[in-house]
Amino acid sequence: MATPFTTVQSWWRKTFSFSAPTTDEITTLYRAWRDRFLWQRLRLWLWLALICLLSFTLRDIYGLFFPFAELQQLPEVLRTQRLVINVAMLASIIICFALHKTKLGRHHPDLLFLGSSWSISLASQLFATLSGFALPDTIGWSLLFLSQAVLMPVCWTLHLLTQVSVLIYYFGVNTALGLKTPIPDHPGIYNVTFILYIFWFCIICDIGVYLYDRLQRSEFYARQELESAYQKLKVAEAKYRSIFENAVEGIFQSSPDGRYITANPALARIYGYSLVDEVTANFTDIEQLYVDPNRRAEFVRLMEKYGSVSEFESQIYRQDGSIVWISEKAYTVRDEQGKLLYYEGLIEDITQRKQTEEELRVFFHAVSHDLRNPVLGTLMVLKNLLARPEENIAISRSILERMIQSSDRQLNLINSLMETHISEVQGVVLQYQHVQILRVVEAAIADLEPLLTQNQANLVNLVSADLPLVNADPTQLWRVFSNLIVNALKHNPPELLLTINAIRKDDMIYCTVSDNGVGISQQQSDRLFDLYFRGASIGNSVGLGLGLYLCKQIIHAHGGKIGVNSALDAGATFWFTLPVMN
Repeated sequence: MATPFTTVQSWWRKTFSFSAPTTDEITTLYRAWRDRFLWQRLRLWLWLALICLLSFTLRDIYGLFFPFAELQQLPEVLRTQRLVINVAMLASIIICFALHKTKLGRHHPDLLFLGSSWSISLASQLFATLSGFALPDTIGWSLLFLSQAVLMPVCWTLHLLTQVSVLIYYFGVNTALGLKTPIPDHPGIYNVTFILYIFWFCIICDIGVYLYDRLQRSEFYARQELESAYQKLKVAEAKYRSIFENAVEGIFQSSPDGRYITANPALARIYGYSLVDEVTANFTDIEQLYVDPNRRAEFVRLMEKYGSVSEFESQIYRQDGSIVWISEKAYTVRDEQGKLLYYEGLIEDITQRKQTEEELRVFFHAVSHDLRNPVLGTLMVLKNLLARPEENIAISRSILERMIQSSDRQLNLINSLMETHISEVQGVVLQYQHVQILRVVEAAIADLEPLLTQNQANLVNLVSADLPLVNADPTQLWRVFSNLIVNALKHNPPELLLTINAIRKDDMIYCTVSDNGVGISQQQSDRLFDLYFRGASIGNSVGLGLGLYLCKQIIHAHGGKIGVNSALDAGATFWFTLPVMN
């Protein structure tokens, strides 16, 4: 079940996501790491190779003056030239040291690896070839391949390449030149024991390097993923903390026994505290927070029964003793075994809304009871008196007529006010029919003929009978046209010129009611359709500014738009659109 905490986290995750490295990026990073590792280990291996060659060189120098009995079995050419071979290999190692510090060595440690390896393994082979014999350097190759596998156990293909190169040279060149070994007992270059030894020695070294390389790659990937997850966690935590601390609604976690575990600054402000710690420290029993102490028990009951509550409204005491209204939305959080851990949710201060609702309730109660009923009673008495001409009336009939007209206007205002409230709460209810605009306009004009005559207004109807039908409520459209015509007559002097027109624009019917009156300022035009707005030009009107607001409600309910184009002393054109019936 989604909770407010997880909802906030999900929203932030979508809006501010952290991009983790892709597989290709991690592979590139691993190769870069592997090159650095190889470059660093090459330095260590070069030092080891240098020291190893120095030891053999010192042995050969010592042997020049004090011959070793163990070396007397070697062929003469090897006994006399081995020092030259070692010195040549020492020189190549020193050259590799110099290259190791260059940009080439840093950027291409693989080439330096191959060069240093071949400088040792092929130096003795080249010397032997030039001397006219084959040299199966079993000890030298073993030390070379083993030291490389131990100190540089990455990129097994490099190790395989160095090994294969030496063996290809040994078996290929010596076979092609027909060379033999200087060993009397085994002059042939093909020796089964030698071949099996070298083969399995190389295989074992390569397998060890391959397995270590795979292990390092796996660990590197795991470290990268762990680092990526840690970075995402840090980003998510920072962003969630920002939302938690800056949220307008109060966010909380509370224990089943009635303590606040966590709270955000908004909740502290709702309760009248400046610090969050004051909320978690002072509210050891949330039941004392409610004006009605039974509300906490009801909250717990609903949570146990449904697992959540929504719009749970209550009055609570603030820190200063004042009373405010809150609305709670909360969920239960349980562990894998279903044990209740805590409640978490949102709290909103709805005091202002409650006050507005109460003011509206009182207002409409006064309108419907304190004003409506007396007006209806007065109107009924006056009409009854006026209907009895034979009786003597203390006041003139003209006064009675004006009283009746005044009462009618008051009743109309009350009805409009009540209708506006209903439309706000329930929306405009439409009875759809296939409607011809011309008939609606003609009906509105006919009903307003006396008013038009009284105001000496001239009305021109340009609406064509060829317009497409619209799917609309004819009664509501009649009200729109009537309101717009009456609005023009009320706010302009007599002898007004009114023009009604309707044309098709794409999939809409564009209707207009224009006049050549005093016009409307831009400031008034921007608010003309607002609820209860009354323009400055209607100071003597008793209207509440509901007519145009109701027009807007009706047109919007039909799926159209409404507006006005006007300027002072330039007349006004009220327009609205209606969808053409498909």
